[in-house]
Amino acid sequence: MPLLHRRDLLQRSASALLTVALAQTGLPSLAQTGGGHPGIELTQLITERGDDGLLLSYAVRLELSKDVEDALLKGVALVFVAEAELVKSRWYWYDKPKARVTRRWRLAYQPLTRHWRLSFDGLSRSYNSLSEALGVMRRASQWRISDNVSGDDDHYVNFSFRLDTDELPRPMQIGLGDQNGWNLAVQRRITVNPGR
Repeated sequence: MPLLHRRDLLQRSASALLTVALAQTGLPSLAQTGGGHPGIELTQLITERGDDGLLLSYAVRLELSKDVEDALLKGVALVFVAEAELVKSRWYWYDKPKARVTRRWRLAYQPLTRHWRLSFDGLSRSYNSLSEALGVMRRASQWRISDNVSGDDDHYVNFSFRLDTDELPRPMQIGLGDQNGWNLAVQRRITVNPGR
Protein backbone atom coordinates (compact mmCIF):
# COMPACT_ATOMS: atom_id res chain seq x y z
CA MET A 1 0.00 0.00 0.00
CA PRO A 2 1.50 3.36 -0.97
CA LEU A 3 2.36 5.82 1.76
CA LEU A 4 -0.18 8.37 0.50
CA HIS A 5 -3.07 5.92 0.84
CA ARG A 6 -2.00 4.95 4.36
CA ARG A 7 -1.86 8.58 5.45
CA ASP A 8 -5.31 9.21 3.95
CA LEU A 9 -6.68 6.10 5.67
CA LEU A 10 -5.22 7.20 9.02
CA GLN A 11 -6.74 10.68 8.67
CA ARG A 12 -10.17 9.23 7.87
CA SER A 13 -9.93 6.80 10.80
CA ALA A 14 -8.95 9.58 13.18
CA SER A 15 -11.79 11.74 11.88
CA ALA A 16 -14.31 8.93 12.33
CA LEU A 17 -13.02 8.22 15.84
CA LEU A 18 -13.30 11.91 16.77
CA THR A 19 -16.86 12.04 15.43
CA VAL A 20 -17.88 9.02 17.52
CA ALA A 21 -16.19 10.46 20.62
CA LEU A 22 -17.99 13.79 20.23
CA ALA A 23 -21.32 12.05 19.70
CA GLN A 24 -20.91 10.20 23.00
CA THR A 25 -20.02 13.28 25.06
CA GLY A 26 -23.66 13.88 25.86
CA LEU A 27 -24.29 17.10 23.97
CA PRO A 28 -28.00 17.93 24.17
CA SER A 29 -30.05 16.88 21.20
CA LEU A 30 -33.55 17.49 19.91
CA ALA A 31 -34.68 14.24 21.49
CA GLN A 32 -34.00 15.68 24.94
CA THR A 33 -36.17 18.74 24.34
CA GLY A 34 -39.38 16.83 23.80
CA GLY A 35 -39.03 16.03 20.11
CA GLY A 36 -42.34 17.62 19.13
CA HIS A 37 -42.95 19.59 15.99
CA PRO A 38 -40.90 22.80 16.00
CA GLY A 39 -42.89 25.93 16.62
CA ILE A 40 -44.73 27.90 19.24
CA GLU A 41 -48.34 27.68 20.40
CA LEU A 42 -50.17 29.66 23.08
CA THR A 43 -51.97 27.13 25.28
CA GLN A 44 -53.23 29.42 28.06
CA LEU A 45 -53.88 33.15 28.41
CA ILE A 46 -55.87 34.47 31.39
CA THR A 47 -56.33 37.92 32.90
CA GLU A 48 -57.59 38.53 36.40
CA ARG A 49 -58.05 41.53 38.61
CA GLY A 50 -56.30 41.43 41.94
CA ASP A 51 -55.35 43.75 44.76
CA ASP A 52 -52.09 44.50 42.94
CA GLY A 53 -53.86 45.44 39.69
CA LEU A 54 -54.43 43.53 36.49
CA LEU A 55 -52.59 40.19 36.41
CA LEU A 56 -51.81 38.03 33.38
CA SER A 57 -51.02 34.32 33.30
CA TYR A 58 -49.86 32.50 30.18
CA ALA A 59 -48.46 29.18 29.01
CA VAL A 60 -46.86 28.42 25.65
CA ARG A 61 -45.71 25.22 23.97
CA LEU A 62 -42.25 26.00 22.62
CA GLU A 63 -40.27 23.53 20.51
CA LEU A 64 -37.10 24.66 18.76
CA SER A 65 -36.26 23.58 15.24
CA LYS A 66 -33.04 21.71 14.48
CA ASP A 67 -31.51 24.86 12.92
CA VAL A 68 -32.23 26.94 16.01
CA GLU A 69 -30.87 24.26 18.32
CA ASP A 70 -27.72 23.91 16.19
CA ALA A 71 -27.16 27.67 16.40
CA LEU A 72 -27.46 27.49 20.19
CA LEU A 73 -24.94 24.64 20.35
CA LYS A 74 -22.52 26.71 18.23
CA GLY A 75 -22.60 29.56 20.75
CA VAL A 76 -25.30 31.86 19.37
CA ALA A 77 -27.39 33.37 22.16
CA LEU A 78 -31.14 33.68 21.58
CA VAL A 79 -33.40 36.34 23.03
CA PHE A 80 -37.08 35.58 23.68
CA VAL A 81 -39.56 38.37 24.40
CA ALA A 82 -43.00 38.32 26.03
CA GLU A 83 -45.01 41.53 25.69
CA ALA A 84 -48.40 42.52 27.05
CA GLU A 85 -50.17 45.77 26.23
CA LEU A 86 -53.33 46.90 28.02
CA VAL A 87 -55.61 48.90 25.73
CA LYS A 88 -58.82 50.80 26.53
CA SER A 89 -61.55 50.37 23.91
CA ARG A 90 -63.16 53.60 22.74
CA TRP A 91 -66.06 53.82 20.30
CA TYR A 92 -65.49 57.48 19.43
CA TRP A 93 -61.78 57.42 18.62
CA TYR A 94 -58.79 55.12 18.33
CA ASP A 95 -58.27 52.69 21.18
CA LYS A 96 -56.02 54.11 23.89
CA PRO A 97 -52.95 52.18 25.12
CA LYS A 98 -52.88 52.25 28.93
CA ALA A 99 -49.87 50.10 29.89
CA ARG A 100 -47.16 48.04 28.26
CA VAL A 101 -44.86 45.52 29.94
CA THR A 102 -42.07 43.37 28.52
CA ARG A 103 -40.05 40.38 29.69
CA ARG A 104 -36.83 39.37 27.95
CA TRP A 105 -34.86 36.15 28.35
CA ARG A 106 -31.41 35.47 26.92
CA LEU A 107 -30.65 31.78 26.37
CA ALA A 108 -27.11 30.56 25.67
CA TYR A 109 -25.26 27.25 25.76
CA GLN A 110 -22.01 27.05 27.75
CA PRO A 111 -19.91 24.33 26.04
CA LEU A 112 -17.20 24.14 28.72
CA THR A 113 -19.64 23.35 31.51
CA ARG A 114 -22.30 21.80 29.23
CA HIS A 115 -24.95 23.92 30.91
CA TRP A 116 -27.64 26.19 29.54
CA ARG A 117 -27.56 29.76 30.88
CA LEU A 118 -30.81 31.70 31.03
CA SER A 119 -30.64 35.41 31.87
CA PHE A 120 -33.70 37.37 32.94
CA ASP A 121 -33.90 40.82 34.49
CA GLY A 122 -30.18 40.99 35.24
CA LEU A 123 -30.09 37.57 36.90
CA SER A 124 -28.63 34.42 35.34
CA ARG A 125 -29.18 30.80 36.18
CA SER A 126 -27.69 27.59 34.78
CA TYR A 127 -29.71 24.53 33.81
CA ASN A 128 -28.59 21.00 32.97
CA SER A 129 -30.83 20.61 29.93
CA LEU A 130 -32.41 22.74 27.25
CA SER A 131 -35.89 21.59 28.25
CA GLU A 132 -35.36 22.88 31.81
CA ALA A 133 -34.28 26.29 30.55
CA LEU A 134 -37.19 26.50 28.09
CA GLY A 135 -39.59 25.44 30.85
CA VAL A 136 -38.85 28.64 32.77
CA MET A 137 -39.89 30.78 29.80
CA ARG A 138 -42.89 28.67 28.83
CA ARG A 139 -45.19 29.93 31.57
CA ALA A 140 -45.79 32.85 33.88
CA SER A 141 -48.47 33.32 36.48
CA GLN A 142 -49.81 36.54 37.96
CA TRP A 143 -47.60 38.83 35.91
CA ARG A 144 -48.73 42.35 36.83
CA ILE A 145 -49.37 44.40 33.71
CA SER A 146 -51.19 47.39 35.20
CA ASP A 147 -51.70 48.94 38.63
CA ASN A 148 -55.39 49.66 38.38
CA VAL A 149 -58.08 49.20 35.76
CA SER A 150 -61.49 50.79 36.14
CA GLY A 151 -64.28 48.24 36.04
CA ASP A 152 -66.62 50.39 33.95
CA ASP A 153 -64.46 50.65 30.83
CA ASP A 154 -63.86 48.00 28.19
CA HIS A 155 -60.24 46.88 28.04
CA TYR A 156 -58.32 44.22 26.19
CA VAL A 157 -54.78 42.88 26.30
CA ASN A 158 -52.57 42.31 23.26
CA PHE A 159 -50.11 39.54 24.15
CA SER A 160 -47.14 38.30 22.12
CA PHE A 161 -44.34 35.81 22.71
CA ARG A 162 -41.54 35.62 20.16
CA LEU A 163 -37.93 34.93 19.33
CA ASP A 164 -36.29 38.33 18.81
CA THR A 165 -34.37 37.80 15.57
CA ASP A 166 -33.09 41.40 15.70
CA GLU A 167 -30.78 40.29 18.53
CA LEU A 168 -29.09 37.64 16.37
CA PRO A 169 -25.68 38.35 14.81
CA ARG A 170 -26.05 40.38 11.58
CA PRO A 171 -24.82 37.64 9.19
CA MET A 172 -27.49 35.28 10.52
CA GLN A 173 -30.28 37.82 10.02
CA ILE A 174 -29.78 38.07 6.26
CA GLY A 175 -31.47 34.84 5.16
CA LEU A 176 -33.92 34.26 8.00
CA GLY A 177 -36.99 35.70 6.29
CA ASP A 178 -37.80 32.51 4.40
CA GLN A 179 -36.79 29.94 7.03
CA ASN A 180 -39.80 28.72 9.01
CA GLY A 181 -37.74 27.27 11.85
CA TRP A 182 -36.72 30.76 12.94
CA ASN A 183 -40.22 32.29 12.81
CA LEU A 184 -41.14 31.61 16.42
CA ALA A 185 -43.92 34.04 17.33
CA VAL A 186 -47.46 33.95 18.64
CA GLN A 187 -49.92 36.79 19.25
CA ARG A 188 -53.34 36.90 20.82
CA ARG A 189 -55.87 39.45 22.01
CA ILE A 190 -57.94 38.77 25.13
CA THR A 191 -60.76 40.85 26.58
CA VAL A 192 -60.41 41.88 30.21
CA ASN A 193 -63.42 40.71 32.20
CA PRO A 194 -65.21 43.51 34.02
CA GLY A 195 -64.56 43.09 37.71
CA ARG A 196 -64.69 44.82 41.01
